[in-house]
Amino acid sequence: MMSVSELAQVLFTSALQASDDPTPEQVRVAIEGRLRSCHADLADCAACVAQEAGDHPETYATRMRWALSMAGRVDPAVFALAAA
Repeated sequence: MMSVSELAQVLFTSALQASDDPTPEQVRVAIEGRLRSCHADLADCAACVAQEAGDHPETYATRMRWALSMAGRVDPAVFALAAA
């Protein structure tokens, strides 16, 4: 099962934005889509997060707090197979 932190990293790298005011279902779909596009490679997502943090340090903390908050609203068990 993926942790909330791992889900947040995946969500962080998705196109979904806080301004979209997404529902938990939209968050789940965004995470699933991103996991498919990176073949469930969490290292790829972590690398994207690191790149964004370096490129946009002024917005990194705000987006990560949002991603963590939103990831906490979805059931991590839904993604158990994706992480395997």
